[in-house]
Amino acid sequence: MNKELIIVLDFGGQYNQLIARRVRECNVYAEVHPYTMSIDEIKKMNPKGIIFTGGPNSVYKADSPSYSKEIFELGIPILGICYGSQLMAHVLGGKVATAPVSEYGRTEVTVDKNSILFKDVNKSTICWMSHTDYIAEAPEGFVSTATTPNCPFAAMENAEKNLYATQFHPEVMHTEEGMKMLRAFVMDVCKCSGDWKMDSFVEDTIKSLREKIGNGKVLCALSGGVDSSVAAVLLSKAVGKQLTCVFVDQGLLRKNEGDEVEAVFGPDGPYDLNFIRVNAQERFYQKLAGVVEPEAKRKIIGEEFIRVFEEEAKKIGAVDFLVQGTIYPDVIESGLGKSATIKSHHNVGGLPDYVDFKEIVEPLRLLFKDEVRKAGRELGIPEYLVSRQPFPGPGLGIRIVGEVTAEKVKIVQDADYIYREEIAKAGLDKGLGQYFAALTNMRSVGVMGDERTYDYAVALRAVCTSDFMTADCADIPFEVLQRVMTRIINEVKGVNRVMYDLTSKPPGTIEFE
Repeated sequence: MNKELIIVLDFGGQYNQLIARRVRECNVYAEVHPYTMSIDEIKKMNPKGIIFTGGPNSVYKADSPSYSKEIFELGIPILGICYGSQLMAHVLGGKVATAPVSEYGRTEVTVDKNSILFKDVNKSTICWMSHTDYIAEAPEGFVSTATTPNCPFAAMENAEKNLYATQFHPEVMHTEEGMKMLRAFVMDVCKCSGDWKMDSFVEDTIKSLREKIGNGKVLCALSGGVDSSVAAVLLSKAVGKQLTCVFVDQGLLRKNEGDEVEAVFGPDGPYDLNFIRVNAQERFYQKLAGVVEPEAKRKIIGEEFIRVFEEEAKKIGAVDFLVQGTIYPDVIESGLGKSATIKSHHNVGGLPDYVDFKEIVEPLRLLFKDEVRKAGRELGIPEYLVSRQPFPGPGLGIRIVGEVTAEKVKIVQDADYIYREEIAKAGLDKGLGQYFAALTNMRSVGVMGDERTYDYAVALRAVCTSDFMTADCADIPFEVLQRVMTRIINEVKGVNRVMYDLTSKPPGTIEFE
């Protein structure tokens, strides 16, 4: 890819993918790589800049992630964030120690506006801190460019060598002017022009897919969600009738969704696709019987998907490539290098060891969700499809806490349908990042019609997010929640309690499992 590139070197931080996302908001392409990436690999990629992520370790401990001093001698601008700032100080001869006072959360920081990073930032600004260690002494050639009462080097720099560091996290929304700082690094320090545009991505991807696939046959795993729909249309434009889309109705879809997907992508829909629908509800329910652990459910669903695709491929004959709508957050959250595995996505970490295809093709693997939507619009996909609610690959299997049964699926389908219907009626659907109903594994005593009940509790989830890397609970009007609760309890058999989930991401994830 002949694009300007910023490399995000991951030292185990929870915001690694968010840093890349923020860089892309500057129309500059960014990729996350583990800190074990070699100097030679970095040179070969020829980045315009490098960003070190945060991480949970102490840089002065022998087994903590580190990097050789050579990286600072490449002449490539580097920004260290949190642990990355401490690593820069430690490797270059400064002193990092346990801070007399740890700083967590929103913190008022005083910045030096003469620094290129802070030229457009207020002298006193709110930043997000999360550290126990701090830079006690800066390396030779560095000056402090931001302070707090407890942190003498909230930011430091050696402008002559294009080395910059912030103890706080400019990438999170809680750092109120963080984007100004990152943009200053990317555009002013790294001298990027901003050539990462979605129209060129679509054009380049279609061309590269044609070259990769040649005359091969392609099977696309089509769920009907945003990601797989965009992947399907990309492949359709690249290879036409060489593509067959297989839609597996595994019994874990939203209410009426199987028929809706077929209406769009089937023979009567607007796309000229080879479309096969496989109704495999009972097969999946049998595999999931008795299984309660979330990772086990994800892997069972992922493997069964692949087995269904393999069977369909054999019927088609000699399929060379399997296409999936994997996106960048799936890849990151399934574990990258030394980063923590948050959860295995069915189409990444959940794949079985053996897959009977020549190659798995993931054309959206490097895109975040909002970038996928932009690509969909570039491809001419209707807005109602492009902007539809995200839906996880394992479907309702991870919105049902505990064992999955046909009875529980029907409960959560009906509750979710009511919730989405009332949100739309209230005109709130466009402002929410994601919203859905989930079925808890909790049963409690209630009273309905003067009789005792012992039924399930449904949890409602709604979040506001632009990138799905971080999310805040949505402030839905109480009267709307009250209306949803009343309808669910009156109309959905097996439910006697409705709760609203207030958890943000982090510490939670958007999905329940």
